[in-house]
Amino acid sequence: MFIDYHTHHARCGHAVGELEEYVRKGIEIGLVQLGLSDHMPLLHVDPAAYYPEMAMPMDELPRYVEECLELKQKYKGQIDIRVGLEGDYIEGCEEQIAAIVNAYPWDYVIGSVHFLGEWDITDFRQTGGWDGRDRMAVYEQYYDAIGKAAATGFYDYIGHIDVIKRFGFQPEGDVTHLENAALDAVKRHGLAIELNASGLRTPAAEMFPSRRMLAYARQLGIPLTVGSDAHQPERLGQYLDQAYALLKDVGYSQLATFNCRKLVMIDF
Repeated sequence: MFIDYHTHHARCGHAVGELEEYVRKGIEIGLVQLGLSDHMPLLHVDPAAYYPEMAMPMDELPRYVEECLELKQKYKGQIDIRVGLEGDYIEGCEEQIAAIVNAYPWDYVIGSVHFLGEWDITDFRQTGGWDGRDRMAVYEQYYDAIGKAAATGFYDYIGHIDVIKRFGFQPEGDVTHLENAALDAVKRHGLAIELNASGLRTPAAEMFPSRRMLAYARQLGIPLTVGSDAHQPERLGQYLDQAYALLKDVGYSQLATFNCRKLVMIDF
C-alpha cells in the first residue's frame, strides 16, 4: 500500500501546484491513497502584518474543502483521495481550532506544532528566534505543546513530532525524556504519529521522528502513517521508499489510514 498523507498546495502560499496536479502526480507514481492536507488558516496573528505566505486565508478554507471533495469524486477508481487538514495547535486558540475541525467532513486532521507564541520554529526566515534563547527551555516548551495538542481530542495524528530539530539547533543536554514524554502523551490519548520523510531535505538530515523515537513509538504500540510533506507536485512521495524501509527495520508492518476520522490499519 503506497500512501502519502502529508501534502501542501498553492492555497497555503508557500507551496506550488494546484490540488489536481498533486492528484495526477499521485496516479502517475502509483499512490493508492493520497491525503490532501493543507495548512489551517492563521488564528493567533494578523495575516496581513505577519510573515507573508504562511497559510491559506480563512475565506479559502471552504473552497479548499469543496475542491478536495470534487477531486475525490472525479478520480474515484483511479486513486483514493482522503480529505485532510494540517491543523496547528496554538495554545489559547482551542475554541477556534475546534470550530474549524468540527465544521467540515475531514477524513483526518494532523496535529502539528509550528508556533511557540508568534514564533514559527519551522520557518527558515525566523531562525533568528533562537538567538539568545535557552535551547533546552525551547525544547521543553515545544514538547509541552505536543502533549497539550494530543490531549485536545482535535487531531487524528501528530505531525513531524520532533520538527523542533529541523534547523539543527540542539540543546547541550539530553532530550530523550522530553521526546518520550511526548510519545507517552500520544499513546495515552489514542493518537497516531507520522513518519515525515521531508526531514531528509532539511539541515536536520533525518526524518521526523528519529529512528530512536520510532523504536520507542513501536514499543508503545503507537500507530503510524507516512507523508512526504510535499510542497511541489514533483516531491510527492519523495523519500518514502526510505521511510518504508526504515519502518520495516524498526518493526512496523502496518500503516495507519483514516476515513471519516476513523483509523483503519493496513498492511504494507
